[in-house]
Amino acid sequence: MKKIFTLFALSLFMVACSSKNEGNMIVTGQIKGLKKGTLYLQKMKDTILVSVDSVKLVGNDTFILTDDIDTPELYYLTFDGNTTDKRILFFGEKGTITINNDVDKFGFQPEIMGSKNQTILETYNKIKMKFQNERLEFVKKNLEARKANDLALIDKLQKEYQQLSKRRVLYTTNFALNNADTEVAPYLGLTEMYDASLQLLDTVNNSLSQRVKTTKYGKRFQEYVKDLKNKEQ
Repeated sequence: MKKIFTLFALSLFMVACSSKNEGNMIVTGQIKGLKKGTLYLQKMKDTILVSVDSVKLVGNDTFILTDDIDTPELYYLTFDGNTTDKRILFFGEKGTITINNDVDKFGFQPEIMGSKNQTILETYNKIKMKFQNERLEFVKKNLEARKANDLALIDKLQKEYQQLSKRRVLYTTNFALNNADTEVAPYLGLTEMYDASLQLLDTVNNSLSQRVKTTKYGKRFQEYVKDLKNKEQ
């Protein structure tokens, strides 16, 4: 009788485990060299970073994490829930997303496949990096000019920096317009067009497809533009 009860309890446990809701987004992959640790799948909820799934890895460097997702949004893949150290930021969406990386270079140039929005965002980030490198070069030249008290050069660099900022904004605007049927467009409007004019922001907002306007970032971007318009009145 005791053995029968034990088998019955075990069967219930197995059914409970097998009925775990896997979600409509599956994140799988390999972190080469990872011998032991916990991977967390996280996202922002309001202004708080929350963990939606986790997996402990012991002697196995492959993983599977899941979540139920309504519309595409940014997710974090982290060690021990700590995003201040190493993390992989990616655009999550319905379906299977594969992420491969190395434990020693975790978060640095991970291979991410299966997310259309992620592919588009990576294209933007390549150009964004070029603008960032140019900006760092301007900062370096400006410091040197100030040390030398070269007023003419300082003035010249300031004008050139303003032109760089304008080029970055225009590039971001055009990129968003060309990808107006993806969630990347309103995401860029919220995160990369902070110094854009209201006119440019409104242009991007008006270009969004009806589907994108109903998504998480689409709704937030519309509210953002609406608030800016109200402040100008």
